[in-house]
Amino acid sequence: MEFRKILVLRLSAVGDVLRTLPAVKALKEYFPSSYIAWVVEEPSKTLLESQPEIDRVIFLPRKRWTEEMKSIGKVWKTFKEMGQFILELRKQKFDIVLDFHGIIKSGMISFLSGSSKRIGYDRKSSREGNFFFSNIKVKLPKEKISRYQRNFALLKGLGLEVKDFDTRLHIPPRDKEYVESFFIRLNPPLGRPSIAIHTGTNPNALFKRWMPGHYAQLADRLIRELDATVIFTWGPGELESVEAIRKEMREQSVLGPETESLTQLGELFKHCDLYLGGDTGPMHIASLVGTSVLVIYGPTDPVFHEPLGRHRKVRKEVGCNPCRNRSCDELRCLKAITVDDVFLAAKDLLRESFVGHPIVKRDSPHVCH
Repeated sequence: MEFRKILVLRLSAVGDVLRTLPAVKALKEYFPSSYIAWVVEEPSKTLLESQPEIDRVIFLPRKRWTEEMKSIGKVWKTFKEMGQFILELRKQKFDIVLDFHGIIKSGMISFLSGSSKRIGYDRKSSREGNFFFSNIKVKLPKEKISRYQRNFALLKGLGLEVKDFDTRLHIPPRDKEYVESFFIRLNPPLGRPSIAIHTGTNPNALFKRWMPGHYAQLADRLIRELDATVIFTWGPGELESVEAIRKEMREQSVLGPETESLTQLGELFKHCDLYLGGDTGPMHIASLVGTSVLVIYGPTDPVFHEPLGRHRKVRKEVGCNPCRNRSCDELRCLKAITVDDVFLAAKDLLRESFVGHPIVKRDSPHVCH
């Protein structure tokens, strides 16, 4: 079985696009001569354009269209542009569409593409009536599975059984050079074990952020007791909060460089022995470049949001988690996680990575000062 032209639909968000990539990379390996196009919104467009398995990235300007529809003078122009978008899609004559998103918006794009084979999830596994638009429906298992497994499962609609796939995020040479130049200039040079700590989250997901003071205490212990080099990574709008954490520390840490793309951030994580942080897009980037990952889970589901590769989870059951209460100001699920919990998990995960190599500077009681 071979498909010449394949259309992939996973429109947003960055973390979900990242978790769809391994399934699409597996698809390309099974059908190496196929042409794969991917419809996506910002800000994932640049990321997908950097991946060699994707032949074309089709940008969907949803945010702009939504704003223009609010203006009476721009409504007709926007409708014409939407129509042109669909016409261009139909001209491609895709043999098959894979709808990984599973909402009404992606379902409509799948149907309007004109493809005769449209693979999507069944009624129980999709939302907003999405299943009406697909003619090949994939049923998911009853037990809870990760988003990665869910995306691999959609390939069953093509007759492919992919339980896991050892793939890596492609890093363009320019991004490798940019990050390498940072480490070359670093004085003293990066030691081992090296631990990347990413304290931030999406601004709309502040309910997933562990306490800044805890990060400061944790980083001090990692440096003092494991002789680790701790490098703090950060994204847009996060520099000030990271600097505040570093000022609260007693030990010397490293401030990571400003990264212009997700692939630069991925290359930064590749230089580290461990990634440590919350349930975020950067966590998935770290897992997709092969770095061991330690995730602090508060309100989010640790199974559904599980990373690929070697990882460890730190989570406390407090009775109300998992939840999606973005306005929660109690944060009991995060406050219940102690510095000691995360430190011991990091120490164990590093021991697994450094089998036969001592990593502990000295034995010390597990006390947070």
